[in-house]
Amino acid sequence: MFTRSVKTFWKAALVLLTMAVLNPIAAAAGAPENFQVVDGVAIYLGVMPAQLVQGHPAMHGGVPARRYDDHVVVALFDNATGRRIEDAQVTAAVMELGLGSQWKTLEPMRIAEVVTYGNYFDMPREGAYSIQVRIRRPGHPQLIEVMFTHRHFKR
Repeated sequence: MFTRSVKTFWKAALVLLTMAVLNPIAAAAGAPENFQVVDGVAIYLGVMPAQLVQGHPAMHGGVPARRYDDHVVVALFDNATGRRIEDAQVTAAVMELGLGSQWKTLEPMRIAEVVTYGNYFDMPREGAYSIQVRIRRPGHPQLIEVMFTHRHFKR
């Protein structure tokens, strides 16, 4: 039953992302905290409990055992064409206000024939977190950097 709900979640998330790409203006107006366009790249951010990706145990070396780990996901699109960017190198850092951060590679993940980038981070407390994302694209000399603010709630 849990596996079916995870599959349903992923399908719903992919449908929502597809709808957002088809109408980027509406997406930007409706979700400013998790969407930005930088240097022609549409960047979507998602944060979910690590337990939701248990249906994909090989991802990032397996689901972490710690209770508070969350999964940060980034989807990238060419803003002009709407085409998914699948060949980027993506890193991210999650920072709680007043504390340090650790940079991690967001690994490419192919689920339902689409690529997103993700990894596990620890966000143990309720409150505001800054999530900084760096994107390198082959053939593009410019490093893309973007900062998101994520409001985290206790489970």
